[in-house]
Amino acid sequence: MGEPMRVGLVGAGKISGAYLDTLSRLDGVRLTAVTDLDPARAAAVAERAGGAAVAASAADLVARDDVDTVLNLTVPSAHAPVALAALSAGKHVYGEKPLATTREEATAVLGAARAAGLRVACAPDTVLGTGTQTARAAVDEGLIGAPVAATAFMTTPGHEAWHPDPEFYYRPGGGPLLDMGPYYLSALVHLLGPVVRVTGATARPRSERAVGSGPRAGTVFPVTVDTHVTGVLEHTGGALTTLVMSFDVHAARLPRIEVHGTEGSLSVPDPNRFDGSVELFRDGEWSPQPVTAGYRDAGRGTGLLDLAAALADGRPHRASAQLAAHVLDVMLTLLDAARQGRSLPVFSICERPAPVI
Repeated sequence: MGEPMRVGLVGAGKISGAYLDTLSRLDGVRLTAVTDLDPARAAAVAERAGGAAVAASAADLVARDDVDTVLNLTVPSAHAPVALAALSAGKHVYGEKPLATTREEATAVLGAARAAGLRVACAPDTVLGTGTQTARAAVDEGLIGAPVAATAFMTTPGHEAWHPDPEFYYRPGGGPLLDMGPYYLSALVHLLGPVVRVTGATARPRSERAVGSGPRAGTVFPVTVDTHVTGVLEHTGGALTTLVMSFDVHAARLPRIEVHGTEGSLSVPDPNRFDGSVELFRDGEWSPQPVTAGYRDAGRGTGLLDLAAALADGRPHRASAQLAAHVLDVMLTLLDAARQGRSLPVFSICERPAPVI
């Protein structure tokens, strides 16, 4: 694949640790610079890279000659501004989800990348692992016949139980749908194709929550977004997905994702993980499926490797901004449909990403 892609990391918060674990073992990607609002935190991450990276200011990082791609791990409200700054400096971008918090921001990012001839990629890359990709291969091989319906459930009592600074999950750009929905919706697009119409309903049972761990435990903060979201998604092929995303469920025994077809059913593992067991129901019984597709032993940052390989091979990268923009549009349209009390069309479209085989 040639020289490694050189990466400058913006945002050295909690999620950066998972990326650093992966980047440290990828030959095709090399961390060269780090910036954070807290300079000490940036310096600590640079030191963790074993001297291969330097701590820098944000302005310096996007201008550096030894940065090819900016890895944007900031909070959701900063995703689009950081991406636009990187693109204007001539850098490719790989960002955490969501791509942006509004359609207008997403359109601006896509337009800037197009105008500059640069690539924008976006998490989640979990769907490139063996779990979702093995399930996709089973659907594509017709093992369940023609897909008819799917269910997707993400239920938790809320991230404040474990995150020391959870407020952003409960502000605009947060909530269970915008936070966790990208994993599930990206997987569903891989499995069933883009979404063309949605219906939704939402609820906000509590107006306040409290930090549950860390030095700020007990701190009360306001909830300004809906925390229980349910919807029905119509895919291009006609399959219907029932979706539930919630920060208001103490415990549940619901599957993560199931896909049901004319000849059988498929149990798909957690799309927030790269691996997991895929099970097929046919002829009266469930049977585990062998791993047949996907990046093996993957971790957060595998999408960067896929981007680097795509640049080298001159092919589209799989964790694309177009997919991320479509997923964002689906989520925002679902919330619009809930507010308006009716079903709404989804006007954006994207290509179903190429499988990982």
